Amino acid sequence: MTGEPTEELKKELLELALAAARQAGALLRDGRPADLAVAKVKSSPIDVVTEMDLAAEKLITGFLSEHRPADGLLGEEGASTEGTSGVRWVIDPLDGTVNYLYGLPSWGVSVAAEYAGRAVVGVVEVPMRGETFRAVAGGGARLGDVPLSCRAAAPLDQALVATGFGYLQARRAHQAEVAARVIPRVRDVRRGGSAAIDLCDVAAGRLDAFYERGLNPWDYAAGDLIAREAGALTGGRPGRPASGELLVAGSPAVFASLQPLLEEAGAWHDGDAGA
Repeated sequence: MTGEPTEELKKELLELALAAARQAGALLRDGRPADLAVAKVKSSPIDVVTEMDLAAEKLITGFLSEHRPADGLLGEEGASTEGTSGVRWVIDPLDGTVNYLYGLPSWGVSVAAEYAGRAVVGVVEVPMRGETFRAVAGGGARLGDVPLSCRAAAPLDQALVATGFGYLQARRAHQAEVAARVIPRVRDVRRGGSAAIDLCDVAAGRLDAFYERGLNPWDYAAGDLIAREAGALTGGRPGRPASGELLVAGSPAVFASLQPLLEEAGAWHDGDAGA
């Protein structure tokens, strides 16, 4: 499948992504026990979060399959079908799981639609903020109905940069070393806990840039499109696209300075063993 999707198809995909993300967001928001840390309905709080995560993905995939049964699906919790339509949905039903576990508001639902392997629609629903980010390829990015634009040009030393850390101990140790190289060169660093939301915050001008190693396609498919449609640049190592190896996103001027700094710091590997 090649070529560009029609405007009618993009409109349909956006409407479905919005509906699916909002329904899943409501399920997660309303289904979370008030005090998850001492929830007794399962053997541990982690079990509750896993159950909610799976339920949200089942809701999304069921909704999308009902409306577009020929589409492919790729979800964090195991959904994987090829499809025959040229459209594939890339879904993270709960991005920011640890935040959700602890009752922090920075968690969301990420739904992207790809056509011929390229993201054409992205939606990130952030229920505890009451925010819905969306973008259509070539049509700009919006928060609700308000058009988004990344921050104006700024030197790196005035940039607010977000990052994330993986779960593997060796990777986290090296990521801390990379962050130690970055911190003296920027205004400050934030660690929000949701790559999808961090990318949307780049789009909204709340951050100058975001970078992380070890992300999966469902972590960034929607957020990457939203950031780019708001005027940000995204990529991986110099000359490479964003991938699990490394994702960098930022306003153009900050991106141009941050990407080579991350390359020099080895942000694209896991330390000596991964270089």
